[in-house]
Amino acid sequence: MQHGFRQKHSTISQLLLTVTDLGKYHDDDKQVDIGILDFSKAFDVVSHRKLLFKLQHYGINGKLSAWIKDFLIGRHQRVLVDGAASTSTLVHLGVPQGTCLGPILFLYYISDITTNVKSQIHLFADDALIYRPIFSVSDHHIVQNDFHTLEQWANIGYALQSL
Repeated sequence: MQHGFRQKHSTISQLLLTVTDLGKYHDDDKQVDIGILDFSKAFDVVSHRKLLFKLQHYGINGKLSAWIKDFLIGRHQRVLVDGAASTSTLVHLGVPQGTCLGPILFLYYISDITTNVKSQIHLFADDALIYRPIFSVSDHHIVQNDFHTLEQWANIGYALQSL
């Protein structure tokens, strides 16, 4: 369901799928409940420990896993403004933005976000569009439960259920 950071998947592909679905529901005179979510600072709150666990879960082990661990752990950053630099500080969370590997690691980190979501969901980077046609009152409850599921996913640090 991810349309960000993937070849042939973009904001346009996400928009086309969504507009097609919504147009069909409109033609059938169906109500649609929609929610648009932005997981703020999502790249900055990625737990290195949980990301490494997920990578292992997906079969990334050995030297590649060790290399990624070295890429993430022990990273320092500082801010430079008008030639004045802050002191260097250790980065405990997050995937480096502006790198080729950062977005890929982020996708692995959030790859389980759609688990247990029953409504239609489209993702673009750290944004989510969730919607469901409403045929009965129970459909409202399903959408609401999906929002609770996404909230729980976010509150546990974007973790696999086995963590």
